Amino acid sequence: MIDLSPENVQDYPRPPLIEAVPQRISVVFAGVTIADTVAGWRVCETHHPPTYYIPRVDWRAGALRPLSGAGSFCEWKGRAQYFDVVAGDDIAARAAWGYPAPTAGFAALAACATVYPRPMQACYVGDVAVTPQPGGFYGGWVTPNLTGRIKGAPGTEFW
Repeated sequence: MIDLSPENVQDYPRPPLIEAVPQRISVVFAGVTIADTVAGWRVCETHHPPTYYIPRVDWRAGALRPLSGAGSFCEWKGRAQYFDVVAGDDIAARAAWGYPAPTAGFAALAACATVYPRPMQACYVGDVAVTPQPGGFYGGWVTPNLTGRIKGAPGTEFW
């Protein structure tokens, strides 16, 4: 078992930081491991659990179906592109995203994507299963080592 040291989400910075992840990161959807890497990144921002990004080369072929015109904007990372997640006949609509042309501080994310954990069968950091960030808007990956108040539940959206 990989030891994840205790971290308080209130200690994460704003603007957020990006850092390489030493643990294996994997995603399972519809019984299929659709992503698996030892070269991942995470973004940590105040009151959010980390969001884990996986290089696109470490995604199963066809698992990410780009959506044309679907995007959003992050003041820190830039314009996001969204994807449907696909495994056989199963589709999780608009369940993944990435930053194909991120701002300079987040350049490492240019060839990566991440998922909302909720529609996935499982997401792992090492051998630790994550739970979704509360609420339906944010895509953080909650691991048991996290403490502090996590943004996303009703009443916390505008912190």
